[in-house]
Amino acid sequence: MAFAELAVNTPVLRPGSFSYSIPLGLEIKPGQAVWAPFGPKIVQGIVLEVSDQPAFGQTREICGVISDTPLLSFHQLNLAAWISQTYLCSIYEALSPMLPPSFERRSVAYISLEPSPLNKSEKPPVTLSPSLQKIFDWLQTRDITPQTELENIFGKKTTQTAILKLINQGLINRTYQISPVRTQTKFEKHFGLSEQALAFIKDQTLPKLSPRQTEVFECLRENPQGISKSRLNLLVKNNAAILKALEKKELILTEEHQVFRQPIDYSHIETLPHLKLSPPQEKCLESINRSLNTPPEDDQNPRTFLLHGITGSGKTEIYLQALAEALRLGKKAIVLVPEISLTPQTIARFAGRFPGRVAVLHSRLSPGEQFDEWQRIKNGQADIVIGPRSALFAPLDKPGIIIIDEEHEWTYKQQNPQPRYHTRTVALKMTEEYGAVLVLGSATPDIDSYFKAQNGLYQLLELPERLTPYRGASLPKTELVDMRTELSEGNRSIFSRNLHASIEKVLAKHEQAILFINRRGGASFIQCRDCGYVAMCKSCDTPLTYHPDQENLVCHQCGRHYPNPLTCPNCKSRRIKYLGMGTQKLEEETGLAFPQAKLLRWDSDVTKGKDSHQQIMDKFSRHQADILIGTQMVAKGLDLPGVTLVGVINADISLNLPDFRAGERTFQLLAQVAGRAGRGLAGGKVVIQTYTPENYAIQSAVCHDYPGFYAKEIAYRRELNNPPFQKLACLVFSHLNHDFCQQQAILLAQTLREKADSTGSGTLEILGPAPAFIQRLRGRYRYQIILRSPNPANFLRDINLGQGWSIDIDPYGLC
Repeated sequence: MAFAELAVNTPVLRPGSFSYSIPLGLEIKPGQAVWAPFGPKIVQGIVLEVSDQPAFGQTREICGVISDTPLLSFHQLNLAAWISQTYLCSIYEALSPMLPPSFERRSVAYISLEPSPLNKSEKPPVTLSPSLQKIFDWLQTRDITPQTELENIFGKKTTQTAILKLINQGLINRTYQISPVRTQTKFEKHFGLSEQALAFIKDQTLPKLSPRQTEVFECLRENPQGISKSRLNLLVKNNAAILKALEKKELILTEEHQVFRQPIDYSHIETLPHLKLSPPQEKCLESINRSLNTPPEDDQNPRTFLLHGITGSGKTEIYLQALAEALRLGKKAIVLVPEISLTPQTIARFAGRFPGRVAVLHSRLSPGEQFDEWQRIKNGQADIVIGPRSALFAPLDKPGIIIIDEEHEWTYKQQNPQPRYHTRTVALKMTEEYGAVLVLGSATPDIDSYFKAQNGLYQLLELPERLTPYRGASLPKTELVDMRTELSEGNRSIFSRNLHASIEKVLAKHEQAILFINRRGGASFIQCRDCGYVAMCKSCDTPLTYHPDQENLVCHQCGRHYPNPLTCPNCKSRRIKYLGMGTQKLEEETGLAFPQAKLLRWDSDVTKGKDSHQQIMDKFSRHQADILIGTQMVAKGLDLPGVTLVGVINADISLNLPDFRAGERTFQLLAQVAGRAGRGLAGGKVVIQTYTPENYAIQSAVCHDYPGFYAKEIAYRRELNNPPFQKLACLVFSHLNHDFCQQQAILLAQTLREKADSTGSGTLEILGPAPAFIQRLRGRYRYQIILRSPNPANFLRDINLGQGWSIDIDPYGLC
């Protein structure tokens, strides 16, 4: 008998695989998806390996196959095993990003009355509590009911408790069924003329047709390759009866054709030629091409490149020409961008250079588009995949080059759910697995990446000169405004005198400006001026943000909405003050200060729709707005030649957070947003407003001085033993009860310290436990423990944390 090791789709405490026997006559291969019993349910499983002996003694039998052929390759299974070990998650969690879109199907619980000894007309022989009786009476009126329906009616906790009691009393039965397939291949009817009709046309013996039949017939005659039902419906309305009549006369053929839901509309994309490279660009490209043309076993140099080029230095053209070389060699490629907002512009550039060879994967696509693009990649019909971090796991057959643009961005770190991977780290492992080349591009590289480049682990490629709008163009002039001076001199506006005058000058010349503030909403919080009350979320320990367009308060952590109070709930005072500022407030103030300007806002509140990013960018590119107001979305890689002014309203927002990366993030944001100015012939200017002009990160950003910033930042990191000199792990426990949460965190910290002492882990530091930065989130209290060592995952691997704990290896921000 053969046995299979499965990764199963169920929340389990044990991170390993489960052993199942393979029924006789069923052929199973690694990478294949199957159905398997797990407790009372039937769950999805991925076959990791097939052997003659099970890893565990007792086994259950696989129920059947989901896919006839393997969904995942040998390399993908190896990569998932490494992700599981590195980020301390289950193997199925590690595999999940690699599976097809809409693959996940759960067992759905259904509740029905036990057929014996009772029937629907009999009353239960025991006395039930009122809540149990209500549910039992409801079930008597139905044959079978989904458990979720009962939970919606009677409440989740009440229903789950009642169901267990009724099952134990033998009154009801719970069964499980697999949820239906959510997305699959789409087919559409296709109509064409039959052989008999073509013969009639040739012999001019066509039978007599009604005017409406003739209309449809002529339409089909004008489309010899056939015509889809949707297209025919546009040309001839109400055609169902006519088609049936023509089919009865054997004049037409009906076939089912697959419909490909394509997210890229090539009709609006212009084909672009290669551009002539500058000498620094040529030097960088030669290094990358040398590795592409060298087998991994013969390459003596690192196959990871850090392309450090100032904003507008032509990094994208190097990507494009490196891709051309990879495709010439028969290799395929993955291109990653940090934000979905950048995807439309990136697609236009890459699809224009490689028409018909580009696929795109991201969460804003419809389920059908995601499904078809995944299948197209899997079937080898696309050579280049573009998207944010999830596109890294596209089913390409051994990619030869992976490009990560704006590699410093924190959005490349997966926060929730597991696996909490960093895209750059996984891409490094993929290049080892596939023998591929990795290119990391940024004007403001991650400190860790630049450290590795300085120490020879990456090849450092540099582009020191700007090419937009012409070769050797200077970076925009950057001016720093001390807002403390503005206040002391009587200017209480959000605009400094410098920025106000600069905006007026831009508007007078009919140019464009970007105003950047890294916070959305109207007011950051509202406060009573009499008693000091601050409106807080009932579920989270965070102040509520005022959104003037909705006239309500919103929690930016859990998303709950609250009515806007007219009086203080605490002291009934009407002296409610709106403090702080976000994009909506900035838009309002800008409209008042510059009534002649056409404004456009770009933040997550106005980009809910599928194509909203593209629509905003198109409007601004066509100069349908004079000023673009936005959050960090406007800072990332956009090429807008019409922008001659960038104004940073408050450079200090991210500077004072309790995070060792606060300085790095501030520098990167300021340098990146400043790089949006001066990409046209008119040149550009940047005005940065701050209350801490002496800060090293702000000073370095003003001078466009990355080496100077890196020298100071790496010295601080070395002194405090922070990454890249050590690695971090963040353990968070959450619970509805504060005291229990704190107690569990204290117990685990004690256990970890005892293990560290017993194993002699002298380099391990255990910090905490302490309340998380946001102590209460979505109604649950949170305590965290930080581990700092060369490899905290190795120390934690054999520790069973239990339910309620989450682990984040290499955390990228605050909890």
